[in-house]
Amino acid sequence: QVQLVESGGGLVQAGGSLRLSCAASRSIFSIGVMGWYRQAPGEQRELVATITSGGTTNYADSVKGRFTISRDNAKNMVYLQLNSLKTEDTAVYYCYSLYGSRNYWGQGTQVTVSS
Repeated sequence: QVQLVESGGGLVQAGGSLRLSCAASRSIFSIGVMGWYRQAPGEQRELVATITSGGTTNYADSVKGRFTISRDNAKNMVYLQLNSLKTEDTAVYYCYSLYGSRNYWGQGTQVTVSS
């Protein structure tokens, strides 16, 4: 099993930046895919970004060029740097991992972008 705990959310003005962190309860060295999803009120959960154990990244079109995902296997951490934030980025952001053919989710961290 993998437990994931997010942190770093908050309230920021449009154009600002935040850095989200996700701490895993076990070594992530062998976890093939980790990533971030988000869910806005009344919307379905959507992919934001993923990163493989080999460092290959994938981003939703809406965040390309603004968000950067990274992982630190030594610290069992995954990060999401959010730059040039827009009001439409407001959502609960969830850390995600695919391990042993199972999906694991964190409890989420709220990101609110004001105009």
